[in-house]
Amino acid sequence: MMQYSWRHLAAASALALVAACSSPHRQQAVAPQQGTSPHYVFMRTNTSAGTVIATTDGMTLYTSDKDPAGQSACYGDCAQYWHPYLANGTYRPWGKMTIINRTDGTRQWAYDGHPLYTFVQDTAPGEIKGNDFHNNWHVVTVSA
Repeated sequence: MMQYSWRHLAAASALALVAACSSPHRQQAVAPQQGTSPHYVFMRTNTSAGTVIATTDGMTLYTSDKDPAGQSACYGDCAQYWHPYLANGTYRPWGKMTIINRTDGTRQWAYDGHPLYTFVQDTAPGEIKGNDFHNNWHVVTVSA
């Protein structure tokens, strides 16, 4: 897989945004709050496990079987390897994309109530090195 600089990714994101605005198949997972300009918070990316939900820069998102419904159990050492995908307050939940409150006061994106994380060993967009890790961590597959 080719390595891209942040400028290449930014340019590709801008082109994807323009294309999505004219496409009936939008991949925007959340809607911006009123008065802000549209921007993607999630995207779909193709992997060897199928089409999965990813961050805006294509990094695969995972859920954990150890998380109770609507809560994260991943703190401390866990969060050093499995980075919570935090909400910055600009976007509101939409569809199956929700936001949960973490015990440390931050807010984390969730899919259908399951908190979302990136995996530290995934270093390039589309990698899924954390899928089925310890039979606990799983990618979130979606229809293409």
